[in-house]
Amino acid sequence: MARELRRLLIEPGRLPSQGRQLELQQAERHYLGRVLRLRSGDRFAVVDGAGRLWTAVLAEVAAELEQAMDQPLEQQPMPDPRLTLAVAMPRRDGEVMARMACELGIDALLPLQAERSSTGERLRPERLGAILREAAEQCERLWLPELLSPQPAKALLGAVPAGVGLLATTRAAGLPLLDQVLAAAAMEASGRCRQGITLAIGAEGGWSPEEEALATAAGWKPVSLGPSILRVSTAAVAGTAALVRWRLGLTCPSCSWPSP
Repeated sequence: MARELRRLLIEPGRLPSQGRQLELQQAERHYLGRVLRLRSGDRFAVVDGAGRLWTAVLAEVAAELEQAMDQPLEQQPMPDPRLTLAVAMPRRDGEVMARMACELGIDALLPLQAERSSTGERLRPERLGAILREAAEQCERLWLPELLSPQPAKALLGAVPAGVGLLATTRAAGLPLLDQVLAAAAMEASGRCRQGITLAIGAEGGWSPEEEALATAAGWKPVSLGPSILRVSTAAVAGTAALVRWRLGLTCPSCSWPSP
């Protein structure tokens, strides 16, 4: 079965428009031959990061798809509703955080530059994209998370969120837990759910008062991830797990909120 085969993610634009021969780049041949130790004639799976999977047979410099392009072996619809993690990327643990968020099932990752973001060298977009690709291959996802262009936190939080915007924050009394907000869902109508959910995670020092004021004025809903003060990477992983767990619990694909 395809799930027992090692996977290689190929962008849709590189898949053959005619025939079944797939040209492989040098890095891909190295990965298949040296890392996975596949030989000519061995089978592996090809995924396009857009919900489709084919099986293929490895040759010297190319691969031969075993199914026609318009007849993939597996095909999945885009996850719905779309879940976005907007996070002030930490100077440390950023790679592990991105990998875990992908494995758990986040649909989009938006790096933020917050007022209290730590200074120093950060993950380059190219490296972050490679991490998401590797994680998607490893965890057998058919949909590659979208890596959005970095932006200032104030620009995101100062705008009315598309769909439902949730602001993870700390030290404020009486905040509802993220799980409670998702379960009760009293603050939004199902129509906004269909536009997606964005969870914003601040820097190690938390959001600045101005960032929180902008978010509140724009309609972001403050939520708590628990009584402990979490590191950015921990908060991002915990929040992603809660979002994906909630989505898996939906009883129908129409994005209606679950009953309290």
